[in-house]
Amino acid sequence: MRTHAQAVVIGGGVIGCSILYHLTKLGWSDVVLLERNELTSGSTWHAAANIHGLHDSANISRLQHYTMRLYDELEAETGQSCGVFRPGSLYLAQTENREHQLRLQAAKAKLYGMNFHEVNRDEAERLHPLVNFDGIRCIMWEPDGGNVDPSGVTNAYAVGARQRGAEIHRFTPVTGTEQQPDGSWIVRTPKGDIATPWVINAAGLWGREVARLAGVEVPLQPTEHQYFVTETIAEIDAMDRRLPSVADRDGEYYLRQEGKGLLIGAYERDMRFWAEEGTPLDFAHDLFPDDLERIEENMMRAIDRVPVVGTAGIKRVINGPMIWSPDSNVILGPVPEKKGYFMCGGIIPGFSQSAGMGLMVADWIVEGEMRYDMFAWDVARFGEWANDRDFVKAKVRDVYAHRFAIHFPNEERAAGRPLRTRPAFERQTEMGAVFGLNYGWEHPLWFAGEQGVVDTNGFTRQNWWEPVGAECRMLRDRAGIIDISNFAKYRVKGLGAEDWLNAVFANRMPKEVGRSCLTPLIGVRGGIAGDATVTRLAEDEFWVVSSGMAERYHKRFFDAVPLPEGTVFESLTDSVCGFNVAGPKSRELLQRLTNSSLATDDFPFMCSKRIEIAGVEVMALRVSFTGDLGWELHCAIADQLRLYEALLKAGKAFGAGPVGSRALMSLRIEKGYGSWSREYSPEYWPQEVGLERLCKMDKDFLNNAAVAVTLEKAPREKLVLMHLEDADVSASNADATGGEPIFKDGKGIGRVTSGAYGYTVGMSLALGFVKDAQPGDAVEVMVLGRPHRAVILAEPPFDPKGEKLRA
Repeated sequence: MRTHAQAVVIGGGVIGCSILYHLTKLGWSDVVLLERNELTSGSTWHAAANIHGLHDSANISRLQHYTMRLYDELEAETGQSCGVFRPGSLYLAQTENREHQLRLQAAKAKLYGMNFHEVNRDEAERLHPLVNFDGIRCIMWEPDGGNVDPSGVTNAYAVGARQRGAEIHRFTPVTGTEQQPDGSWIVRTPKGDIATPWVINAAGLWGREVARLAGVEVPLQPTEHQYFVTETIAEIDAMDRRLPSVADRDGEYYLRQEGKGLLIGAYERDMRFWAEEGTPLDFAHDLFPDDLERIEENMMRAIDRVPVVGTAGIKRVINGPMIWSPDSNVILGPVPEKKGYFMCGGIIPGFSQSAGMGLMVADWIVEGEMRYDMFAWDVARFGEWANDRDFVKAKVRDVYAHRFAIHFPNEERAAGRPLRTRPAFERQTEMGAVFGLNYGWEHPLWFAGEQGVVDTNGFTRQNWWEPVGAECRMLRDRAGIIDISNFAKYRVKGLGAEDWLNAVFANRMPKEVGRSCLTPLIGVRGGIAGDATVTRLAEDEFWVVSSGMAERYHKRFFDAVPLPEGTVFESLTDSVCGFNVAGPKSRELLQRLTNSSLATDDFPFMCSKRIEIAGVEVMALRVSFTGDLGWELHCAIADQLRLYEALLKAGKAFGAGPVGSRALMSLRIEKGYGSWSREYSPEYWPQEVGLERLCKMDKDFLNNAAVAVTLEKAPREKLVLMHLEDADVSASNADATGGEPIFKDGKGIGRVTSGAYGYTVGMSLALGFVKDAQPGDAVEVMVLGRPHRAVILAEPPFDPKGEKLRA
């Protein structure tokens, strides 16, 4: 066994072997995989191993599409069969919302060149004559859908990796992972130790235990999961072809052919946790006792849809473990607090995503960054707060039991909440706030006016649409008070503070005390990894405000630039709260609460001061994400409620009141403002989102060389604002929300990144990226999966010259 390696992968399931294979594919041959038992132990060997290409997320669809294509290449390359069956998949919609979901996925498939389209009942019955299609509103067909052999795929990855020089050691448990003073690692095993700069935890069911060897906690929880295989069914035995799989997610089961029978699995509401205190080390190719009564309701729905199931005998039952994250997405990426430690755990649709996941891991380790924005999978989306066991169990129970439920735009699920609240939470509750979850914190989405109101969910306009409109109009006409405590806040202090910030961010830091600047944070490939407002508080002190949900993600960038001696960088996100008071009456409202002059001459746009508001010391910044006249007021968390009460009381005289984040979304889109993780992401270049002027190329900063390369190129696409004229009609009853494809003259040219109704401009609006299109061009946006006529705007409809913002 090698004593040194470029990377050590822990775990010999399908994901660990895929990671090893893709590392070698990107040129790293000095890599090792360690497996405590036999390859495929744990969850891999008993998986149903279905494969499908479409997902609500476009980037995850890309990775699933890549995975499905790679299996054929892998067989040809290695000579190892992957056991691929592609009889196709039928997707059924029993409800209007499921129909919306499937039509939207079909539109995305057309945009990205994937094969997924609608078929009529006659065609569906020809494809699968055993299905009863009564009550089905819409049927989609994916010709490439099917399943693979779990052991075959895993061994194909292993063979491919070995052919390129990798080593695989079975029956080699990892007993320790010890970080060295230089940040590298020693991986300890009974057969010897390996020194490496990269440890990759792909240990599956043992991911928690392996992580703890390195002092890392991850929010994962295993559950039981059952499926069964029927005896031979005469109708299938008589066929000369394989039947397609059936995705009847409204029925909450999955079904496909297995041998001459059917395989049927379910995610039941009466679920069971397993190994709550830790996965047994002697567990390998083991199963749990059958408990089919738990999935009886799901089975009955399957029998209604495919009647032959009701008369078929059961050949075998598989009840095995799966391991889940709180949102059912994989936990992927370098642990920000542990240099060289990569986490990859909580994978559910492993055989649809195995190759894509392996590629993303190899991308990051070899190239320094993934080619796609995969923040939805990033380990950094969770903080220490997510390791609360009650929270993890509540969320896992919810995502398991609702595995096939639609994830609607703007949907907020209540399981495990509230977890983290701030002092104003109870007061906001009294005012009828409906809350969302942001990095563990409860924050107001909208105000219903009475306690106990919850969101309704769907693809069309919901119960919050009118109240949010009232909040928007109140702010634009008078003033509004928005809780912005979720923003990440940092303080940088010391003689080297300016130099350090200039070395991190692309823009030049303000020279004058009290001035602020907007600045991009540049990714390894030259894209937009983040954006921030930086304010100079003193000669040696700066204040940085950025995305709250990206704080742990951005830690990787901040840690990449050493702090000068004597300079301190600290996060104030948990200890400082904030409000944005915005609107044409915001100056008058605030002036009643302070002796400091807020006149434009004394307090210009993009300036800051430490002042008192109602006796509370605040850091006041003259900026507003609403695009209107306004101030951000940041105070100590202990003062949040007192400041809030004072603002609300003073606001009554002006007809002003609380405003939630849903209204903020609408207001910023009226102004054409982008936001991180939607319009700003490492995938997009500065010149594609209009931030190139903020990249000062005459100074050295993080990833300067990479952005210099991208800035020399013509934009691949451009961020634009669109007016959806069809959506203005009340009968449409839907707005773009993000992800909808954009077509021009029948050709796919882009996709929406954010959308909302612009209540104060009377327009349904969407931000998105397009190519080969200009302002004034007519396009079609696929809202609800159907074409909605739209036009690309030359300027934002609200205050295009910024006169109100600077008033």
